[in-house]
Amino acid sequence: MSTAPTRCLIVDDEPLAHQVLARFIAQTPGLVLSGQCRNAIDAHEYLRQHPIDLLFLDIEMPLVTGLQFLKTLQTPPKTILTTAYREYAYEGYELEVLDYLLKPFSYERFAKAVARYQPPAPVLPDSGTQEYLLLKDQGGLLKVPLPTIRYVEGCKDYVKVVTEAKTYLHHATMQKMNDLLGPRFVRAHRSFIVGASHIKLLQPEQLVLIDGTSIPIGNSYKAEVSAYFKK
Repeated sequence: MSTAPTRCLIVDDEPLAHQVLARFIAQTPGLVLSGQCRNAIDAHEYLRQHPIDLLFLDIEMPLVTGLQFLKTLQTPPKTILTTAYREYAYEGYELEVLDYLLKPFSYERFAKAVARYQPPAPVLPDSGTQEYLLLKDQGGLLKVPLPTIRYVEGCKDYVKVVTEAKTYLHHATMQKMNDLLGPRFVRAHRSFIVGASHIKLLQPEQLVLIDGTSIPIGNSYKAEVSAYFKK
């Protein structure tokens, strides 16, 4: 199955910055340059008409700064700030940007920032049922069969997907994962979703998995866990 490229937009008032970023994007597999804007006003109009996955945004621009522009977006794309001014880093991270590139930056530093981008991971349908989860692995997307997933653990803005072979770090909320994984999984705790086939023992305060892992049962999830095992 082919993977859709990551659509990028450059917003910067410096021509040299556009040249550097365009070159770096062109030499990075999976990225495609969709548009270039010289100011926030043009960028706002471009985003209104075109879907963008990854935004490379300068901070110091005429009329409207990059940070002011970012605050106006209700659903901003994933953003990497590019600036010559170190003092804006904290405010940028408060806006949940992926990374902060201090000009001039190398391709290696650019690639490290881009690696933080995690595309949405849909579940692939198979014969009318949801059988796979797509997770980023070594620069590509890997089909992970749902039955191999032992549990999912929430870690702030990310989740750990623990399988029989490997643990993956994925950018998603626990609620989104709960919706994706479906009826073969049970929410045992605000931070844990467990694959039912991997559960060996149900105890009052925890689930014990076949591999010996103990998963706590949150007080607000006890009724849900109990009802799941009575079905």
